[in-house]
Amino acid sequence: MIDDFDVLRDLHAGPNRYFEDFELGERFYIPSRTMTEALFAAFQLASGDNDPIHYDVNYCHARGHKHLLAHGMQVMIQSAAGAGTFPQQVAASLLGMIELSGRVLKPVYAGDTLYPRLTIAGLKPQNTTGIITLKAEIWNQDSVQVFEGEHSYLIRKREPEG
Repeated sequence: MIDDFDVLRDLHAGPNRYFEDFELGERFYIPSRTMTEALFAAFQLASGDNDPIHYDVNYCHARGHKHLLAHGMQVMIQSAAGAGTFPQQVAASLLGMIELSGRVLKPVYAGDTLYPRLTIAGLKPQNTTGIITLKAEIWNQDSVQVFEGEHSYLIRKREPEG
């Protein structure tokens, strides 16, 4: 039986990467997801946001929307790095997320399929750590960008040899 965390992690995602191993422009894709009415209901339950614009189709139609309108934070979470390979690559070096920002550019409706992507936009070295800033972008099925933002993560540097 394998009980060594590092060996188990390496079997799953390859060797851990440290701050020095990353380059500007490197991309991390996240699988697409269709915004179903079930996801809207789950977000409503988790967030406590009970505005009818997110769950009442007739209310949405009366206000000129074609379907249920996604909450901005529901759109932002589609860029969660944990849905892609980035966190697996930094399993032993990630200290945590330190900043998050974003802007909703276009409406997202129930039935839309979203395509997120993260790209390294900043590398700020520090003494024993570094900050990786990921540009977050999300497009819909019509190739319209619906969200842009940034995530910043504090990552360990390799320990000096010797």
